[in-house]
Amino acid sequence: MATPAPSALIELLKPITWFAPMWAFGCGVVSSGAALQGRWPVAAAGIVLAGPLVCATSQAVNDWFDRHVDAINEPDRPIPSGRMPGRWGLYVAAGWTLLSLLVAAALGPWILGAALFGLVLAWIYSAPPLRLKRNGWWGNSAVGLCYEGLPWFTGAAVMAAALPDRRILLVALLYSIGAHGIMTLNDFKSMEGDRATGIRSLPVQLGSAGAARLACLVMGLPQVAVVAALLAWERPWHAGAVALLLAGQGVLMRRFLRDPRGRAAWYNATGTLLYVLGMLAAAFALRPLAGGLA
Repeated sequence: MATPAPSALIELLKPITWFAPMWAFGCGVVSSGAALQGRWPVAAAGIVLAGPLVCATSQAVNDWFDRHVDAINEPDRPIPSGRMPGRWGLYVAAGWTLLSLLVAAALGPWILGAALFGLVLAWIYSAPPLRLKRNGWWGNSAVGLCYEGLPWFTGAAVMAAALPDRRILLVALLYSIGAHGIMTLNDFKSMEGDRATGIRSLPVQLGSAGAARLACLVMGLPQVAVVAALLAWERPWHAGAVALLLAGQGVLMRRFLRDPRGRAAWYNATGTLLYVLGMLAAAFALRPLAGGLA
């Protein structure tokens, strides 16, 4: 039986997508307030779990169950192009799932639970019968949670070896909600294939202009809530930093909204960068608060 080249395997696992969950994991580590001294191996294993394992698994699962859509949208992807022959895409998805669970189990019960939840979401996002991605409302929610909230939770839980502080959980949830808008930006590039195969992404459901406005609103409002929370927790400098980064996103949003399809990738690169910098500012704000709840 033909086997895929290593380059096809790497392309299937999409390393460029690993950044978001790895960054969120790092924010979780920062927000925990725990010292890294003596815990570098655990933190490094967690970063590998978030990106090259769990996120890469989700990419392999998605490519396998999206091979017919990719034949329209991205025919050069490894599976539709034939560079990942036969059922190798499915074998990789299953193998990476098992490897992810083994690493998560070694990191403790909270991390195993989070990884298991994330992997279940990854499979039901792409695989029938649920295939959450068929509707942009559900699919984007699942991916936003997997890319931001769960890695943040995992990073904080790894360092604390316990359930993280509830303020950490709140901020992680807010940034997960905002990531729903980021996922909408990714859907502009595949509108034709989505329509042809019955995938009701938000750009398909709402049109380019409507989906763009929704993406900006969904990204912006949770950050407003983060600013309000940081002010309530007496972290004015961090709140100001998040607010300033949000204002920068607002300027970029105005340009994006004038040509959503043409500038979706551009805004994903620029506006999302400011978004994730705000995540880090919020994570530093939480450090003195972790473990200090009344």
